[in-house]
Amino acid sequence: MDLINQPIPWYIAGPLIAITMLLLLLVGKNFGMSSNLRTMCTALGADKTCDFFCFDWKGQRWNLLVMFGTVIGGFIAVHYLSGGNTPEINPEAINNLKSLGFESAGSSYLPLELFGTSVFSSVKGIFILLTGGLLVGFGARYAGGCTSGHAISGLSNLQLPSLTAVIGFFIGGLAMVHLIFPLIF
Repeated sequence: MDLINQPIPWYIAGPLIAITMLLLLLVGKNFGMSSNLRTMCTALGADKTCDFFCFDWKGQRWNLLVMFGTVIGGFIAVHYLSGGNTPEINPEAINNLKSLGFESAGSSYLPLELFGTSVFSSVKGIFILLTGGLLVGFGARYAGGCTSGHAISGLSNLQLPSLTAVIGFFIGGLAMVHLIFPLIF
């Protein structure tokens, strides 16, 4: 068995996340990815045009490092540690996805119909990307954070608003997959 190309087991990854959250709590920091966009915009001068961006962004430099580390770690994992493996998914799910037009289901890590470069060659694909991006951006701002911030940091800090947000994320995700997604494809 090639251990380098296997995912980290839950019983190792889970405690590592818990230890990270404990350390962040002890130093008074909150984890989240969506706040990095605000930090980057402020660092690039957006505070001169909008009050929303008027804050001390330098206090969030550590979180920018987390974001860049996530991107670099994802790149390393996909290109050097995955061994070209695709995740095994239920054959029924593969059939359902193929009936919706996702011919790459089960044979690629991400559906190429959504994440391949061909998505930029159709008006529908660009519309879906723009609409999805706007909804995710608005939702993260309206909810006061993204899924990772609320589900990992907020819940580990026992914040009731984070529990409410996570329940909303799950309800929205289920509605999207079962009600809206089949209408789009």
